[in-house]
Amino acid sequence: MNVSAWCIRNPIPALMLFVMLTLTGALAFRSMKVQQFPDIDLPTINITASLPGAAPAQLETEVARKIENAAAALTGVKNIYTKVQDGAAVVTVEFRLEKPTQEALDDTRAAVSRIRADLPADLREPVVTKLDLAGTPILTYTVASERPERMDDEALSWFVDHEVTKKLLAVRGVGAVNRVGGVDRQVQVLLDPARLQSLRANAADVSRQLRQVEIEGAAGRTDLGSGEQPVRVLAAVKSVDELRALQLMLPDGRRIRLDEVATVRDTVAEPRAAALLNGKPVVGFEVARSRGSSEGEV
Repeated sequence: MNVSAWCIRNPIPALMLFVMLTLTGALAFRSMKVQQFPDIDLPTINITASLPGAAPAQLETEVARKIENAAAALTGVKNIYTKVQDGAAVVTVEFRLEKPTQEALDDTRAAVSRIRADLPADLREPVVTKLDLAGTPILTYTVASERPERMDDEALSWFVDHEVTKKLLAVRGVGAVNRVGGVDRQVQVLLDPARLQSLRANAADVSRQLRQVEIEGAAGRTDLGSGEQPVRVLAAVKSVDELRALQLMLPDGRRIRLDEVATVRDTVAEPRAAALLNGKPVVGFEVARSRGSSEGEV
């Protein structure tokens, strides 16, 4: 069949088809999403293992190498990359493209679960996630506070974490909001070694009792009248003054206040990251889109 000859003899259907294809293309172009990276699934899995206070050499031999050996035995593994730093090790397992991403994720999780007993007992549960190209930041902002009621870095960090983040996560298409720079609030308990030694106590006893103070959970049910009432264990302190007045039990049965053997301060944690704008420290936050959303609309 000669298509050109048929279109010349029947121009109306050919024109209608041309107009329909033009309109369809225009509508598809207007609805096309603007993205820096396409939403594709790459069979690349990240394994993050955290052990606060551990040196890189310890993480390399006791954590990273064992995870690498477990991942190397999986089917379809192409490359394995490892990054070790103070307190954390990140192992990236790259599979071949023909490997389904969900299958690669399940196989990696199973491999890590099999060696969990061989890893250090105080190691935090390893986090296994797949590579998400949509999680890269698309916008970065910095916040500042002007006089006369100037907010310090702690107040600005709290404002970003609890005010700005809640508002932005309610916007359609926003997948995550991450603070950059700033500080975190921290209550420090600085023990007096000489005072502990004189009382025949040690830091482990104090640490164990402090952990019990922060326990809050369910404690079963109890009969109340004709019904049942759930019971909760509330052991959290509400202020630093309550923590200073906390009663500690010594090995010999005596009780002392926490502030008798330690200095309790309401301060900020040591900064582990910093954000600079024109050479000056600032508090900022990054906005990432969710999968399937347009960067322009977000």
